Amino acid sequence: MMKYIILFVLLLVSFLGFSQQQITVFFETNKFQLTDREDYKLQNWVSENKSNKIVAIHGFTDEDGTTTFNDSLAQKRVNTIYDLVKNQIKIRNDFKTISFGENFNQSKNKAENRKVTIYYILEKDLPRENEILGIKEPQKSEEVAVVKEINYPEKMIFENPNGTKSEFKLDKIFMNKIGNAAVGEKLKIENLEFQINTFAVMNESRGKLYELLLVLQNNPQLKIEIQGHLCCMPVDRTDLSTKRAKAIYGFLVANQIYPPRLTYKGFGSTNPIYPLPEKNEAERAANRRVEIVIVAN
Repeated sequence: MMKYIILFVLLLVSFLGFSQQQITVFFETNKFQLTDREDYKLQNWVSENKSNKIVAIHGFTDEDGTTTFNDSLAQKRVNTIYDLVKNQIKIRNDFKTISFGENFNQSKNKAENRKVTIYYILEKDLPRENEILGIKEPQKSEEVAVVKEINYPEKMIFENPNGTKSEFKLDKIFMNKIGNAAVGEKLKIENLEFQINTFAVMNESRGKLYELLLVLQNNPQLKIEIQGHLCCMPVDRTDLSTKRAKAIYGFLVANQIYPPRLTYKGFGSTNPIYPLPEKNEAERAANRRVEIVIVAN
């Protein structure tokens, strides 16, 4: 796995005091029913947490099998856990069930990847539930929006597999623009490139992911939708635009961004900037993009 080193990272400390908890149960290969041991673990947790509240349930698989099979298996695992806890513990009305399948930061130990994680809030912290979840209270109409200027780091340095280091200059103007954008505003992530016909981010574009990560870390009320777009082909037969958006979503979640703050969607070539077929590479590059839509700020 590619290592990275972040220089001059400036993070808000507000998340350190948040009391979102989690418990993880594990499954056998290709199974979506719990073993007796894991079922006991879950039921014991439920009996000790009836006054707490579940806010999300996420399912995962290892890399064995097809992507379609793993997505289905992860969802079945989520459904299993939900059915076991739904009538025994408080659950947030708008709680999220998400199946990542194999598309997340995989452990080398496959057994650790076959799991479901429950996120929950302790009873003592329920009065701060919206704050913990990054949900901003509605502003009064007479309030004037305040422009925030966060002093983000100037650059990042990544360590490559061969031991060399790559430096990436951060776009601080773009990062502050996201943090101050209005709800509904759409912003393109410039210079974010993928390997051809895949959802793997090019090595030279890794810094763009960390720009987005830092913005979300420093703006805990921010919620976004990640939208993927393709060029050239009128039909996205492999749903590549969704996979690219989901890859960015998975990166953010793997780096501790709370999943309910994020959604993703692929549009294929249905919303091009330039009509298809494009006339040149500049038009193709413009159509081949990832955009961020501000859901809450």
